Amino acid sequence: MDFFREQDVARRNTRLLTLLFMMAVVTLIILTNLLFLGLLWAESDSYGPSDIITVLDWPLFFAVGGVISLVVGVVVLVNWLNFSRGGSQVAAALGGTLVQPGTDKPLERRALNIVQELALAANMPVPSLFLLEHELGVNAFAAGTHHTNAVVAITRGALEALNRDELQGVVGHEFSHILNGDMRLSIRLAAMLRGITFIGDLGSILLRIGSHRHHFQSRKKDDGRAAMLALGLGLYLIGLLGGLMAGLIKSAISKQKEYLADASSVQFTRNPDGIGNALKIIGGHANGTFVESARAEEMSHLFFGQVRHRLWSGFATHPPIEQRIRRIDPRWDGQFLPANVDSGVMSSEAEKHADKNDMALRAGIAGFASADVATVLPRNANNTAEMAPPAANAALLNETTDPLGAMALLLGMLWNPQHEEPQWQAIEVAGIKGLDDLVRRWCEPLRTQTPSENLIIIERSIPALRGLSPEQYRVFRNLLETWIDADGKTVLQEWCLFQLVCHYLDPELINSHAPRLRHKSLDAVSKDLAITLGALAHLTEEDPERAFRRGAEILSLTMTLPEADAIVMTAFTQSVDELAACYPLLKVTILKAMASVAADDGKISGSELTLIKAIAAVMDCPAPDNLLAAYGIGDGSLAEDLVDPPGSNGLK
Repeated sequence: MDFFREQDVARRNTRLLTLLFMMAVVTLIILTNLLFLGLLWAESDSYGPSDIITVLDWPLFFAVGGVISLVVGVVVLVNWLNFSRGGSQVAAALGGTLVQPGTDKPLERRALNIVQELALAANMPVPSLFLLEHELGVNAFAAGTHHTNAVVAITRGALEALNRDELQGVVGHEFSHILNGDMRLSIRLAAMLRGITFIGDLGSILLRIGSHRHHFQSRKKDDGRAAMLALGLGLYLIGLLGGLMAGLIKSAISKQKEYLADASSVQFTRNPDGIGNALKIIGGHANGTFVESARAEEMSHLFFGQVRHRLWSGFATHPPIEQRIRRIDPRWDGQFLPANVDSGVMSSEAEKHADKNDMALRAGIAGFASADVATVLPRNANNTAEMAPPAANAALLNETTDPLGAMALLLGMLWNPQHEEPQWQAIEVAGIKGLDDLVRRWCEPLRTQTPSENLIIIERSIPALRGLSPEQYRVFRNLLETWIDADGKTVLQEWCLFQLVCHYLDPELINSHAPRLRHKSLDAVSKDLAITLGALAHLTEEDPERAFRRGAEILSLTMTLPEADAIVMTAFTQSVDELAACYPLLKVTILKAMASVAADDGKISGSELTLIKAIAAVMDCPAPDNLLAAYGIGDGSLAEDLVDPPGSNGLK
C-alpha cells in the first residue's frame, strides 16, 4: 500500500468533492427559485397558467441565489471550524467518551494497547481512544483533520463482540483512513453536506412557525400563514432532495475507499483473519453495524460499516459485507460467525500477556508501507513480547499514562548534571506540584536508556499530555525550552524530543497549523536537503561523504556535503521546515534518501532512527520501519540494529 500516493489521490478527490458540492448548490438555487416563482404565480390573480414564465424576476433570481449561497456557505464554515478543532469534537458529537490512558478496565485497556501498537507501527502520535458506550452495533471510526489531532472511536458492541485479533483488524482499517488522507476528506465532506441539507432544516422551522401562528392569531386575519406553510413545505422538500444528493455524493466518494482500507488493515496486521473474521461476525450479529446516535446518519461515511439500512444500494456509503469478506477471503463458504461472547472476560494470564505485549520495543513492530514496501505487524504477538524491555522499564512506561508522569519523563531525558541548577529552578518557578520529585526520581534511570527506548517513551506520553489544558501545556513547553537552553546550546537529541512534542501537541493545544504545501520539485529544496542529509551523514560511523552521495543519488540531485561545523541548529530547523512544505509524493523520496544515508554503514543506530522520526514528524510524514528494512536493515533482526550501547547519548 502506497499511502503517499493515496494522499495525493485524496487531494484530487477533494477537488471532485468541491465540484459535486458546487453542482448541488446550483441545483438548490434553481429549485428554490422555482419554488418562489410558483408562489408568486399562485399569489397573482393577473396571470394564467401559460404566463408563469413572465413572473420570472431576474433580480429576485440572483437575490435568492445569493441568499442560498450565503446560508450554505455560513453553515459549511461553522461546521468546518468546529470539526477542525480535532477528532474529539466529532467523537463527542456522536456520543463518545474518552478512554483514559490509565484505565483499569480490561477491555478498554486491550483496545488502548491495540491503538498504541498500531500507532507505533505507523510511527505517528498515538490517537486518543473514544468509546461509544451505548452503541451495541459493531462499528468504529477515525476522525480528525490531521494525524496529530486524530481520534479512534469504537462502539461497545465492537469492544465486546470481537477478540483481540479481530478488533486489531477493525482498528487497522481506521488507521488506513488516517494515513492515506481519507479522514480529512471525510470531515470536509461532512461539513459541506451539512450545508446542503440545512435548506430542509429552514423549511422545517418555517412549518413549525406557521403552525404555531395558527394558535395565536385570529383565523379571520390574513397573516400570510398559508404562504409561510407553503414556503416551509417547499423548502423542506428541497431539503429532502438535498439529502438525496448528499447521499449520492457520500456514496460516490466513500465506497472504493472502504475496500482499500480493508486491504490496508491486512497489511498492517499481516493477519487477514483479523478483519476477515470481524466482518463475518458483523454479518451474523443481531445489531450489525447500526449506530443509533442522532448524528450518525450525517457522519455515516466516517464509520467502519453502514450505520443504517438502505433500500437502494446507490445511497450506501459502504460496500455490502459479503463483498468485503470475499475480497479478503475468496474461499469464504458464506457462513457468518457468532460473536465472541467470552471476549469480555480476560483471564489474569491473558491480561499479563497483553501488558507484556504492550511494552514491546518499537524494534519488534514493523511500520506501515511506503511506495513499494508492505505494511506489517508481526503475525505472532509473542514475537513482540520476546523483545519486551526489562522489568525496570515497565515502571517508566506506566508513568506515560499520567500527565504529570509524562512531563517528568520528558524533562528527565533533558537532565544535564553539569548545568542542573537552572533546570531545577525553572521547575520551582513553574510551581507544578509533585513534578520536581518525579523528575528527580527518573532522571538517573533515563540516562541509561537508549535513544530507541526514549523514542517509545516520548510517543507513549503523547496521549496523556493531551489531557493538559492549553495554559498547562504552555507552561510545560516553556519548561522544555528552559531545560534545553540550560547549557547554552541545543544538541540533536534535544532537538528531536522538542520537535516531536511540539509537532504532536501544538496543533491541538495552541492551534498551530501545518505548513501549506508549495514545493512541487526537489530542486526547490536542494539546499535544505543538503543540510538535512548532511546532518544524518555525519552521524554514520564510516564514510559520511559516501553516505551523503547515496542519498543524493536517490534524489537525483547534485549536492555537496556541508562540513559538520557548518550545520548549525537554526539552519537545520529551517531546512526541515521547508521540507514539510513539499508535496506528499516528494516526501517518500526524501524518506528513502534519509534511510539510505543512515544505512550506509550497514546498520541504523537508535540515534539515526530517532533523528529520522523527528524529521519525518516535522514533515508531517510518518517514517516506516519497513522502508529501512528495504535497504538491508534486517526484517526480524531489526532490533539489533536499533540498539545503541547503554549509556550512549546517541546524538552529537
